Amino acid sequence: MKLKKVLFWAVQLTWGLLVNILGGLIFVVLYVLGHKPRRFAEMLYFEIGENWGGFNAGFVSVVCKNHSVHTLHHEHGHFIQNFFFGPFMIFIQIASAIRYWYRVYIGKINIDKLRTLPGYDSIWFEGQASSFGYKYCNEWYLREKCGFRLSSAKKKGGEQNATTNE
Repeated sequence: MKLKKVLFWAVQLTWGLLVNILGGLIFVVLYVLGHKPRRFAEMLYFEIGENWGGFNAGFVSVVCKNHSVHTLHHEHGHFIQNFFFGPFMIFIQIASAIRYWYRVYIGKINIDKLRTLPGYDSIWFEGQASSFGYKYCNEWYLREKCGFRLSSAKKKGGEQNATTNE
């Protein structure tokens, strides 16, 4: 398990360096301004403002104060995408931002048209981010935030899929 983390960070800080540098700059600015970072799996995040969602810049995300757990999973999924797409991740981030702000704009001028747009995760890079976030963070979230532990049967590859609240 430790080797997987070392390899994950080695790739993030080489192949995915561009986006993580941006995340580092955001981290320094927000920290100096007095915002407190929080942790969600391998990602750090800051809570700023309300009712707007979030964005990811490598190991750092910024989300609204009234965010959902889904938002954290989704933004962590973008962090995992950076592992795979590396320097090309910036294009996914730009497309994601344009898509988000387009939906905000449509919602302000014509709420009925917003309701007819496909779901947020319907485009591949947003759906993949949510999928990655849930796939790789659910166990961490259940353990760290909810106090659940995977049963020993599941860890040993057994059929049982129970959790216990220890």
